[in-house]
Amino acid sequence: MNIPRALLIPVTCILGVGTVCAEPPTLAANAKKKIVFIAGRPSHGPGAHEHRAGCMLLEDHLNHSGLPIETKVVTEGWPADESVFNDAAAVVIYADGGPGHPANSHLEKLKSLAKAGVGIGCIHYAVEIPKGEAGDTFLDLIGGFFETDWSVNPHWHASFKLPKHAVTRGISDFDTTDEWYYHIRFRENMEGVTPILTDLPPAESLTRKDGPHEGNSEVRAAVLERKEPQHVMWVYQRPAASGAGRSFGFTGGHFHKNWQIDSQRRLILNSIVWIANIEVPASGVISKTPSDEEMQANLDQK
Repeated sequence: MNIPRALLIPVTCILGVGTVCAEPPTLAANAKKKIVFIAGRPSHGPGAHEHRAGCMLLEDHLNHSGLPIETKVVTEGWPADESVFNDAAAVVIYADGGPGHPANSHLEKLKSLAKAGVGIGCIHYAVEIPKGEAGDTFLDLIGGFFETDWSVNPHWHASFKLPKHAVTRGISDFDTTDEWYYHIRFRENMEGVTPILTDLPPAESLTRKDGPHEGNSEVRAAVLERKEPQHVMWVYQRPAASGAGRSFGFTGGHFHKNWQIDSQRRLILNSIVWIANIEVPASGVISKTPSDEEMQANLDQK
């Protein structure tokens, strides 16, 4: 009998008394995980808050990692067409925060994504969102946030000894100068939160007068008096009530040039893979140091 080729369905069969046929793996079993980057609008001077260039750099390295990933970078903030989130495994926001945070008017959408198990990552200023409803939402979605009149945003040199975790696989201890936010408002008792980058900030980081981002009595007591090390990156395992997904917050990323630091860049690549529920390779995500020319690509015109 002549059967049209289009109607042939490949199966593996063992023929005998009764026929047992095993269908091949479905397409879904081999599908790539979709990662959506939300890059904020141009901000600050050249080389700082390069949201678009930073997202595109991370995207390019993920696409060349050999992992089952597909990516999409949305520029200029929250996407006008939210269908971009369809089938997303993770959403990474790298943008200005505070009153201008891209998610401020879209908290319900972000919560619905989290409820579906979608991973959420926030880089640099994107960890700051107004306290109140938005801040409480971020406590549930990423485990912590920059809270004005509590957290601070100085530039300082930090040295990190990395803990053992999936996101630190293949990553070496490192040190760098950045605008490392600290005294972050975390969930009570750090429930579900695992610190990844921790150091004791120097006294020089609190020389500014008190202000919404500059200093307050609580942070001075914690750092200057009690000498409490501060967490500037964390990962978060959300509880079942919030979708049981994964999240991270990374307060560095002010300087675009720091993406050339292998440990920092690869740590964030590992973290994006982790929140997308992809197994992080034993030696970490493969990522070659970007050249100076590559670092100049996609910079905002400022």
